[in-house]
Amino acid sequence: MLKGVISGVALTLAVALIGAYSLVQSGLIPANADAKPGRLETWMARTSLDATLQRDAPKEQNPVELSEQNLLDGVHLYAQNCAVCHGSAKGTASPSPIAKGLYQKPPQLATDGVEDDPEGVSFWKIKHGIRLTSMPSFGYSLSDRQIWTLALFLKHMDELPPVVQQAWQQIQNWPVTPVDQTGRK
Repeated sequence: MLKGVISGVALTLAVALIGAYSLVQSGLIPANADAKPGRLETWMARTSLDATLQRDAPKEQNPVELSEQNLLDGVHLYAQNCAVCHGSAKGTASPSPIAKGLYQKPPQLATDGVEDDPEGVSFWKIKHGIRLTSMPSFGYSLSDRQIWTLALFLKHMDELPPVVQQAWQQIQNWPVTPVDQTGRK
């Protein structure tokens, strides 16, 4: 009896693995960036990200002091590294052509902000990126201090001092200067 149960479980697992492999090999699971993700894919990605953030995101307080200068530095870092995907102060009213074509659609942070996220979560996402999305890892190109500065700006982007708010309003998420076919302005 026990031998039959073990054989049945092993056979079921083998059939499931062969079926999953065949499904992937058939091309029936979309790999294109403009296809809507299925419920299983969305659930797996969200569940994995939530568990990883809960386990790995820094829990300590942001070491970058909340100051007007640090918020300005955050705006400038955002403009250089984030705006092309995550937008300007106009939010969902003006995503860049790159943002429109990405999968998964990057949140336009002026509208879909992350002010309620702990700064450690934003730090982790910026530093490590998010697998199988368009969010790259900036851990190789920005220092931890720069990443914490970005996290500070993101946490406070809905309550900026006037000087910082003015700088934020001037951010462009896409080049506006015409370029000729040789690449010159």
